[in-house]
Formats: sequence, structure tokens, C-alpha cells
Amino acid sequence: MDSQLSMDEPTRSRKNKSNVRLKRIEAKDCKRFTKKRIPIIDWLPKYSISKCLHDILAGFTVGLTEVPQGIAYATVAGLPPEYGLYSGFMGCFMYTVFGSCKDINIGPTAIMALMSQAYIAKMGPDVAVLLTFLSGCIIFILGLLHLGFVVEFFSYPVVAGFTCAAALQIAFSQLKSLLGISGKANEFLESIITVIEHIKETKKWDVILGVICIIILMVMRELKRLSNTNESSSRIRKYFGKCMWFLSLARNALIVIITTVIAYYLEEEGRNPFTLIGEIGSGLPNFEPPPFSSTVNGTHYNFGEIIKEFGGGVAFVPLVAILETVAIAKAFSKGKTLDATQEMIALGICNIMGSFVRSMPVTGSFTRTAVNNSSGVKTQLGGIITAAMVLLALAFLTKTFTYIPKTTLAAVVITSMFYLFEFEAFILLWRSKKLDLIPFGVTLIASLFLGLEYGIILGIVLHLIYVLYPVARPKMDIINVKIPQGDVLVVIPNTNMQFPVAEFFKEKIISEANIAQCTVVIDGSKITYIDSTVAKNIDSLISDMQLRDQDIILWNFKSEIMDICIGVNKKMQPYFRSGTIEEVVDDPTMQCVQTDKNYSIQ
Repeated sequence: MDSQLSMDEPTRSRKNKSNVRLKRIEAKDCKRFTKKRIPIIDWLPKYSISKCLHDILAGFTVGLTEVPQGIAYATVAGLPPEYGLYSGFMGCFMYTVFGSCKDINIGPTAIMALMSQAYIAKMGPDVAVLLTFLSGCIIFILGLLHLGFVVEFFSYPVVAGFTCAAALQIAFSQLKSLLGISGKANEFLESIITVIEHIKETKKWDVILGVICIIILMVMRELKRLSNTNESSSRIRKYFGKCMWFLSLARNALIVIITTVIAYYLEEEGRNPFTLIGEIGSGLPNFEPPPFSSTVNGTHYNFGEIIKEFGGGVAFVPLVAILETVAIAKAFSKGKTLDATQEMIALGICNIMGSFVRSMPVTGSFTRTAVNNSSGVKTQLGGIITAAMVLLALAFLTKTFTYIPKTTLAAVVITSMFYLFEFEAFILLWRSKKLDLIPFGVTLIASLFLGLEYGIILGIVLHLIYVLYPVARPKMDIINVKIPQGDVLVVIPNTNMQFPVAEFFKEKIISEANIAQCTVVIDGSKITYIDSTVAKNIDSLISDMQLRDQDIILWNFKSEIMDICIGVNKKMQPYFRSGTIEEVVDDPTMQCVQTDKNYSIQ
């Protein structure tokens, strides 16, 4: 009994130690996973006052850009101006907690506004909020399932064509505001027709102010070149450089503030010549679930009808949002490993929570992210400062925003779109691969005249055809070889073969054999993979050659390829040969032994 107890105690002790070790490993894994999925837990304990000062400056600077851009992008989407501000704070808060890239700013963007525009024009602002919620759910689920690879189907020519089309469409949609005329401008052609039909209504002072704003914005953007200093620069030069840097970054806010003050003064004098933005809803939005139905002009849309109206947009809006955010994160990761899954999860949460405060779809903004980076942001906490500025604007400045001239916002958008348009894409594609200009052009034209979703689909399909065509039409070397036994037609496939190539491969050999009227030898030394479709077509090829009284030999095929073919038809086994070409043609009874010998040609 005592002996049994003494034997059990060491065993029990080892089990206890093993359990403790497993629990420690599980605890470490859980802690590591939590830090990975909630990054703020990792960087917040290392936070310092120095980082805080940098984040406050960066967050304030980005806020000066986000407030006017948010209002401008809301007008692009066809929403009341306050929706642009509703979209500007919740994403910042959520990304601070869940985001993994310190530089990224999540908020309203021109492309997201444009992709929402058509649905809003038909079904009202509520559908923008619902689209935000659905997009967030899809992005979040794709992140959980690690399906971020879907954005890899967006090749550079397709993305460049889409971006250029979006920039053109957004810029043209702002022409009516720049000219001070009325009318619809939801689509590219509609914008042009509206301008042509109402050109006589053009307001001179709106045009003058808008053009001046565009010129000033472009000049101020170039001021950051003057901000470049080095250690040998004088103190005055460094101070001047910092002033130029700040003016360049805050140009949108400054131009809006200045023109608003001018418009306010003229309004008080009773002689305001500008078209103003009008009333903006004041106060913070209620925190409530997104609406799952909408009523516009007496027409009620239930959830199913809204989804039907969304069509492919409910899939493409989140995909484009992912594409923008991941591309920006890669650009600013500076050599660090990017966790695309975490970026998708964070973006999904930003949109889901944003829908509870009446936000339109949001994603990463390249412009504001660049401002954030150049402002020296140290952590994601800079987003809190930006969000606070947007909330302050909503709470206290909405009455002031009433006096913003529409032409000023149009100038802000048009200037941004000028720099969003990828002029260099034409040169790059022309110099590198001219054939890529075709999917680029198709995407650009289709996006402008058919819609952004159709443009993306056509661009992706066309470029995939480019990718699949070489697979379906692989290169094959065909050599006429003279040996003592007679002429031999040697066919050498230079790549692996899958089902798209099956028929082409068979027809090509038959047509060549028909011309040569001699023994056909297929050299399989370069083939490492085939599928069952190709194997079945090789079997069919053998039957066709037998009917034509022509010999066919499968030469130097690897054992795994032979196994696939013999699995389709055991009668194919005698046709596999190895050795020199003279041997395999001379002796059809040779054993099938795998070798990689080169044939000797006489």
C-alpha cells in the first residue's frame, strides 16, 4: 500500500507540473493574441509625455484637414453637410484601440462618398448609414476569416483606372457648385449635361472665388517644399520652414475659414454674392442602431428592397474600403510587417460603430494619413485629438459653417481630386508593359460611363483573362528530328498543364502530326504537374493517333505524372518510355523507367 502511494506521488507531481506548464503556455498565448487583436494594450503602457505632445500636434493638424474635407465629402455623397462630421470621429476613436498603424486616419473619403452617392440620391440618407453598417460587418467577417487576399485581384492597372475615374467623376460633380448653378450631378455624363444646360445661370462671383481658391490651394500645397531645412540652416530659416510646413498642411482649413469670414461679413452687409452651404444640423448625433428601412418622398423601402437596390455595391464598397486602407497601411508601414487581418478587423469595427452615430462608409484617407505622418505622430492616440476636434466643431461651430461658400468646398474637392488622379500611371504602363493600358483604359471608361462597380468587374475580368491566356496557350517547342528509324516530331511543353490547356494541347499536336505524317514524341521532362482533364485528353490523343495509324510516344515523363495518366486509363502505360530517342522509337516494348537523359539527335 505504502509502495503504491510512493509510486503515485511522483507521477502526480509530474502531472501537476505539466498542467501548470500548459496553463502558463495558454496564458502567454492568450496574452499575445489579446495584444495582437487589441494593439492599444501593447503600446499604451510605453506611452510618454514626449509622445503625447507629438500626438496632440499631429491630431490637431489632421483635424484642421478633416473638418472641411468631411463637409465637402458629405456634399459629394449628396448628404447634409453634418454627415461628413458624423463620419469623422467614431472611426478615429475605434482605430485608436484596434488599429495597428500609427499614421492611418480613418474617416470620410472622396471615393467612399462617390460609391454611396447613387443609393443616397434614390433612397435618402438612411441608406448611407445602413451601407456603413453592412460594409463594416462584411469587412469584419472577411478579417476574421483571413480573406484579405481578395484585394489581390485588384491589379495596379485596374486600381489606377478606378482611381482616375473616381477622381474625374468627383471633380466633374463639383463643377456646378464651382459655377454656382443648380441641377443634378450624380454621374459623370449627368454632371456634364447639367453644366451645359445651366451654363447661362453661372454666377460670376462664385466662379471668381472658386478659381482663386483652387490657385491658392495649389500654391499652398507646394509651400512644404520651402519647409525643407537641415542642421546647418539658420534659426530664422528653420522657423520660416516650420511656418511654411504648417501653412501647407492646414491649407484646406485656412481657405475655408478665410472665405467663411468674407461671406459672413458680406452677408451682414446685405450684399453676399456667393451661394452658401446653408443650415447645418447642430449638436452631436444620437447613439442608436442603424435604420433597416427608409422612407423617401412617400416611398417606403424595407430592408430587402434596400439590399436589392444596393446590388453589387454591398460587396464592392467594403472591398474598395479594404483596398484603400491596406494600401495606405503598406505605404506607411516603413518596412514593418503589416497585419492585414488586424487592419480589416479594425476597419470593420470602425464602420460598424460609426453606423450608430449616422456615419457614411469610412476608410483610410491617404491625404490625412500623409498629414498625420508628416506632423510627427507617434502613436494611434493622435486620432483621439482629431476626433475631439470634429466633436467640438459639431458642438459649437455648425452655425458658423452655414456661411461657407459652396464654391470653396468645390475648390477643396477639385484640388484634392487633381492630386488623386494618377497621371503617372499612363507613363508607367507605357514604359513597362503597354498591354496593361487596355485593362487600365477599360476600367477607366467603364467606371465613368457604366458605374464604378461595373468598371471594377470589367477591369478584373479582363486582367484575369490576360493572366489565364498564357496558361491556356502555353509555349511548346516543336522540333523535326531525323534518326536512323525515320523522321520524328518532338513536342516539348515548356510548362505545367491544367484544364484550360487540354483541348489546345491535343489540337496543336494533331494539326502538327497531320502535316508531318511521322512518329510523334511528347517530351514530358519539363512537366511537373497536370490535372485529370489533361490526362484524359492525352488518352484521347493516343486514340486519335491510333485511328490515323501514327505512332505516339510519351517520353521522359515523371513518375507522378504517369500515375495520374494511368489512373485515367491503364492502357496508357505502354506509351510511356525512357532512354534515348533512338531507343524508345526503335523498341516499343521497353520498360517505363524514369530518367532525365537528353535525347541524342543525329
